Amino acid sequence: MAAHAGVSAKTVSRVFRNEQHVSESVRERVNISMRELHFVPNMLARTFREGRAAMIGVAIPNLSDSFFASVVEAVDEVAKTHGHTIAVTNLGSDPEHERSVVEGLLRTQIDALIIAPTSDDQRYLEAWSSRTPIVVIDREPTGLVTDVFLENDRRGGELAVHHLFELGHRRIAFLGADDAVATTTQRLLGFCTARDDLGLPTDERLVAFAGPGEAGGALSGLLELSDPPTALFSSNARTSVELIPALQRLDRDDLALVSFGDFPMADLLRPSISVIDQNPGRLGRAATERALLRVADPDGDYELRTVYDVGLIVRGSSVAPPTPTTT
Repeated sequence: MAAHAGVSAKTVSRVFRNEQHVSESVRERVNISMRELHFVPNMLARTFREGRAAMIGVAIPNLSDSFFASVVEAVDEVAKTHGHTIAVTNLGSDPEHERSVVEGLLRTQIDALIIAPTSDDQRYLEAWSSRTPIVVIDREPTGLVTDVFLENDRRGGELAVHHLFELGHRRIAFLGADDAVATTTQRLLGFCTARDDLGLPTDERLVAFAGPGEAGGALSGLLELSDPPTALFSSNARTSVELIPALQRLDRDDLALVSFGDFPMADLLRPSISVIDQNPGRLGRAATERALLRVADPDGDYELRTVYDVGLIVRGSSVAPPTPTTT
């Protein structure tokens, strides 16, 4: 690193610590080398020098969710290789708790924060971002300009509807976890866009939302319609997991299902579940690498917004609609 920049190791350390007694030309040369070499500092020396552990804070909605558990695992994996530990906190399902929980974590003097927000306003983080790098994942932040890593939720909704349409379905229902969550909103937007593009009728009765433990009841309501759906698009893995026993109780393996997000055992169920494939490990790794780069070079010239594409994995729940019986 020092050789690449043409300076001493001590100068690199001074730039990293943002000390004043470094000329702007030297500082810029070191920062350029950091970016070109994807330099991430080893924080172990700092741990001994300052008497505290180098730590990355991670704030997620629910650690028991398989998606976020995989994100945390990836964050921890990258952090460990660079001498960091991680501190994880659950934001919970109430958006009103986000600010107090996150600011409590920030007060512990973490080196960086990775957050999947639950509220619709992150302006409170602006005051913290000048001294603590903040990386947002999974959900678009509001009122905060920072590094963001997302997956293409809208495209996932479009893929699901087009797939079910190609199987022959014309009555396709959307079942979402919570219409206030940004990811659900984007997936519903993709669902509606594909529905309209394909010329399917707009029937608002085919759009339903369910809180925790309510997916089975929402499913029953959809199936009780006079013209019920023949296919379902579930907006997240948690909702999909709740749907499985409900479908089994009703003995409805003829109802096609696509889940946004894979989940454990989805490929082993009978029928196995078709999914819009996410990559939580990729999100976690990218967010952590960016957070560490921001620690080393707060003003680095990086692309702020990264959106990863999603794909479709077709499994046994991708069934064609039943053939109408004739009399």
